[in-house]
Amino acid sequence: MFAARGFANVTVDDIGEAAGVSGPALYHHFAGKEALLGEMLVSISQQLLDGGRRIRDSSTGALPALVRFHCEFAVDNPSLITVHLRDLINASPDDQRRVRHLQGRYVAIWVEALVLRWPGMTPRAARAAIHATLGLINSTPFSTTLPRREMMAMLERMALVALDTMAEQPFAARTSAAVSTS
Repeated sequence: MFAARGFANVTVDDIGEAAGVSGPALYHHFAGKEALLGEMLVSISQQLLDGGRRIRDSSTGALPALVRFHCEFAVDNPSLITVHLRDLINASPDDQRRVRHLQGRYVAIWVEALVLRWPGMTPRAARAAIHATLGLINSTPFSTTLPRREMMAMLERMALVALDTMAEQPFAARTSAAVSTS
């Protein structure tokens, strides 16, 4: 409901009706609509972090596995990405901090995997590349027009090619060289 109508346009009564209970019955489980949103966003972030950790701990070539994992999440959960992108601002400040902390730890796993794949890359350049790549993957709620299998193949390829272009030399060095020759 949050994805379809936006946080501000969904009432506690709407949520209760969709869940088959009265709106006020939700207060037995959540302090309010904001707490429900916060729990949802924190839970999503924790699931991504847990999945990233499993991949890191079980794979020597973690980057392709991380890309596939996040592509699957994005293609299978566009409404969750929509809610996160649009409505995180409506979560409590504490829940926003928790989400950002979990996301930071998830990104750190990606950074580690990218630096391991391309040892000459600086962590700073890797972090920028990872954020850009996650943005590409997370655009699926706005761009998914292909069947799942085709969308997955396209996203995986685009993400890996984008990340692998960073291997030519550390991004910061290319930027400095480009600026000094201009």
